[in-house]
Amino acid sequence: MSPVEVVIWSMATGAIGTVVLLGLAEVAFGRTVAGLQGTAYHALALLFVFLLSGLPREIWPGLDERWLRVMQVMIGPICNTLGNYWVRGWLGAHYRDSLMEAGLRWAGWVSPFAGLACLLLPWPQQLPAAGAICLLNAALLFWLTTRGFLLGDRMAAGMVVGSGFALPAILGLYGVALRLWELPIGVQVLIALCAVLCTCCVSVMVWLRAHPHVLSRPDPESSLRHDPVTKLYSGIALVQKMIKAQRRRRRTRRDGAIVAVIVFDLDRIAEQLGPNGLNELFIAVGNRIQRQVGVVNPVGRYWDRCFVSLVETIPSPSWLRTLGLRVSSNLRRPIEVSGPNGTRVSVRPDIGVGVVHLLPGHTAVEDILHDAQRLAEAARGMRSRAATLDLATGEVVAVEEANLGPRRRGQANHVPHSTPARGAAV
Repeated sequence: MSPVEVVIWSMATGAIGTVVLLGLAEVAFGRTVAGLQGTAYHALALLFVFLLSGLPREIWPGLDERWLRVMQVMIGPICNTLGNYWVRGWLGAHYRDSLMEAGLRWAGWVSPFAGLACLLLPWPQQLPAAGAICLLNAALLFWLTTRGFLLGDRMAAGMVVGSGFALPAILGLYGVALRLWELPIGVQVLIALCAVLCTCCVSVMVWLRAHPHVLSRPDPESSLRHDPVTKLYSGIALVQKMIKAQRRRRRTRRDGAIVAVIVFDLDRIAEQLGPNGLNELFIAVGNRIQRQVGVVNPVGRYWDRCFVSLVETIPSPSWLRTLGLRVSSNLRRPIEVSGPNGTRVSVRPDIGVGVVHLLPGHTAVEDILHDAQRLAEAARGMRSRAATLDLATGEVVAVEEANLGPRRRGQANHVPHSTPARGAAV
């Protein structure tokens, strides 16, 4: 390597190393699993750039070429595995799309074994084969993150940009490692810049996903979009998101779900805890719902004691049962809030969960929300505290007893009702 090349790649690894250090600081203060996974991926990306750039030969001139080649061949597939696993969780693929889930999972599993298979090839073919595996995986990530954006995840746009930078960075780094031709200094600068920009884009999107309210612009209409207590979406914002989601689902022909949670007996809780304790309870309930449905699915406070979540894409109708039971069991666990005298008080919320199956039809959003609230009201009298509509009989039943098989085309998607929903903030 020439002195200029050493400077270029030292600066690139230094920039990526700075991102890793910032990630470690975020993990130390935030202590989130997603942050730890993202930082681990960035550390592997740093090692990837370091090994393929040729810097190890400059730092350790006597380095065994056989061991260096093994590390160069395996680092890419290992990055694929960890990156796919992490991006799968970041995109909420399990909640949103079975194709994203299967693609990222299987590509992650296959990559390390494909890397080991590369080591069985003749020496000149090992590194090109590993490079082809990494390029295919990067193309898959670009496609699936684009798919996530088209399915309504706005933050996936940043990951699409990061994946776009990854493609030339990977191609260029393997070209540098193979040294089949002399790359001009300007080209190497562009390759290094793409590698750094890819890492920065991914890091920024990790941070934004962990701090979603950063994107909320402080303007006069902010109070209309977010509930002042829970900081979740307001009823108006929730309806707007549902309308947009309905349009997307009519285009993609995908099933979804609406989950409504109603908290009962608020007068008793307010008398016991006071207004501050009641607000803490609302905040805790909203946070628990968000954790259960995933960060990619919006949760809002539709009216004072009713929370609604939009799960835009579900893997299958039978998943509604798992979703309803998971939300209801989590919300019925005790919540610690502040009492009137400042002491911590444990409260077990009295809740009902209604789950509505969204089909790619033209059902009005107001009717869907009304149905979800009626189901949540009915769930209060059920053992599991979660209700849905039985697809065979059209009756309101507990989710664990519902027949969630394929529905007949044109079957109504409404809960029988005769009175309007009360308190709806539409």
